[in-house]
Amino acid sequence: MSRHSSQVSQVSQVSQVSHVSHVSHVSHVSHVSHVSHVSRVLVAMSGGVDSAVAALRLLDAGYDVVGCTLHLWDYEESQDRSHGRCCAPEDQYDARQTADAFGFPHYSFDRRELFAKEVVEPFVAAYLAGDTPSPCTACNKHVKLAELFAIADRLGAAKIATGHYARVVSDGGGPLRIAEGKDKGKDQSYFLYATPPAQVARLLFPLGDSTKAEVRAEAVARKIPSATKGESQELCFVGSGAHAYEAFIEERAKPRIRPGNIVDDHGKVVGTHDGLHRFTIGQRKGLGVALGKPAFVTQIDPETATVHVGGADGLFATGAELCALHLSDGVSLPLSARVRVRYRHDGAKARVLPGDAPGTARVVFEEPVRAVTRGQICVFYNDSDQVVGGARITAATGARDATVAGPVTMVASA
Repeated sequence: MSRHSSQVSQVSQVSQVSHVSHVSHVSHVSHVSHVSHVSRVLVAMSGGVDSAVAALRLLDAGYDVVGCTLHLWDYEESQDRSHGRCCAPEDQYDARQTADAFGFPHYSFDRRELFAKEVVEPFVAAYLAGDTPSPCTACNKHVKLAELFAIADRLGAAKIATGHYARVVSDGGGPLRIAEGKDKGKDQSYFLYATPPAQVARLLFPLGDSTKAEVRAEAVARKIPSATKGESQELCFVGSGAHAYEAFIEERAKPRIRPGNIVDDHGKVVGTHDGLHRFTIGQRKGLGVALGKPAFVTQIDPETATVHVGGADGLFATGAELCALHLSDGVSLPLSARVRVRYRHDGAKARVLPGDAPGTARVVFEEPVRAVTRGQICVFYNDSDQVVGGARITAATGARDATVAGPVTMVASA
C-alpha cells in the first residue's frame, strides 16, 4: 500500500473497518487489563515510540485496534526537521509502518485547518498580547480529543487510547479522574486537565504505569519501526533554534507587532525592544539590556508595550487570578490543592477560591511561587495526584512581601 493510500478526508469512508486479529507474541507484561470480549479501540498514533507501544499493548490485551493519525501541520522548507515531531506527513508514514508491521488498520485524517484555527492563530495572538500560551492544552482540548472521539463514534470504537504518560483512576468508587503518570519526568496529565468526564470514562492510557525508559526498551525488543526515533523538545509546529518562536510569529503577524520600552524596577527606561512576543516572565537571556547585575523579565504590560526587568526577587507571586475555569466531576470551590503553574513545575500547596465572576477563580499559595505567567495554565491536583481542575492565568498577584493566607492542608478530594 502506498504512503498516502490510507489517508481519507471523511470519517464515513472508514466506518466499515473490519476486525484484525491481534498478535500472539507478547514480549512485555501488558499494562492494560485483558478484555474477555472483542472491544474496538481507536489509538491516536503520532508516528513516535509512545503511541506505537500503546497500540501494541492493547493488541496484546485482546482489543480490536484501529490506528488513527491526525494530519495537523506541514513544515515549511525553512523549518528544521532534524528532531522528532508529530502530526506531519512523514509521521503519518511512520505510524502506518507500525500498523502494517503488526497487522492492524490505520487511517489518517486532515485536520490542518482546524489546528490552525484553534491552536496556531490563538498562539500568535497570545504572544502579541504579552501572554505566554500553552498550545498543547488547547490542542488536546479543541483538536485531538474532540476529533478522536468524533471519529471513534463513527467507527464504533468504545474506547480511545493515546500514548500520554497519564492514568485514569477512581478512589473508592468515586468519579473517574485523570491522574499523574508513574514517570513524573514525562507526566502529561497537565495537558489533559480540561477533559470532560464523559471522555475521561472512555480514555485508555496504556503507558501510565510505565517509565519512558521501559517503553523505549519494549519498542526496541519488539522491533517497532519507530523504536529509535528521537523526541521533540519543541512545539510541533514552531521548530527548533534560538529564535524559532520569534521568527514564527513575525512571519505571521509582523504588521501587528509593537515595539516599546524596557524599564527597570524603578521605572527607568534602560532600553527598547522590537515586540512583546520576544519576552516571557522569568526570561534572562536575550533581553538586550545590561543592568550590571543579573536581570529577568518580571512583568509585561501589553497596554503600553512595556517590558519590566529586575532582580530574581521580583519574580515571585503569592497568588494568581484565573479564567476559563474547569473543575473535574464532583469538585467545587473552595478547595485545597497542589497547583502546577506550568508544565515543568512540581506544584505548590495552595488554596483555590471562587472568583468574582462565573468561570473565574483565584489561587493563594502557601509560599510565594516563581514566574507565575499570564497565559499559562494552573492545574489543580489532590493528594492522590489526581487532576481536580484547572484554569488559565490572567494575572500574578501579591508582591513578595504581601501577607499570605495561613497554611494550606491537602485533602484527598474537593
